Amino acid sequence: MTSDEYNQCVENCADAIYRFAFRHLRTEDDAKEIVQLSFEKFWMKHTEINVEKAKSYLFAIANNCIVDEFRKRKFTAGLDSLSPNDHPKTESITPDHTIKEILQKALEELTPLLRTVLLLRDYEGYTYAEIGEVTNLNESQVKVYIFRARQTMKIKLGKNPLTA
Repeated sequence: MTSDEYNQCVENCADAIYRFAFRHLRTEDDAKEIVQLSFEKFWMKHTEINVEKAKSYLFAIANNCIVDEFRKRKFTAGLDSLSPNDHPKTESITPDHTIKEILQKALEELTPLLRTVLLLRDYEGYTYAEIGEVTNLNESQVKVYIFRARQTMKIKLGKNPLTA
């Protein structure tokens, strides 16, 4: 891949990578950091990457960065629980919450892998094969995980989320 092709890829994929990261991490700064880190890692290997596979490769990098961020958060959350400081509790959903917030809360309760495959399929429109490339799963596994994610969402949204 040439530097011009790399720049074109940045132009074409930056927004999609940002949306993908934001849906996982829920903060603008963290999503921007994932985009920056993904393109930095992508640049390091740009001469070895086939242009046709660039988008999948880039999403795979972003997905790995998001997983690393979750691990870092889990580790620091474990350290925080050792301190005597009180942390604010998350609020339950009230009637004032919108459908978008209800969906986001249900998405956040999915495991990172289920959330990833669901977001790539239903929000980004990736094919099963492309999702497999991003997540290092075969197509059958991707289909199973998407089914499980949708079933879990159906169960979570089937309950009355306004009173949960």
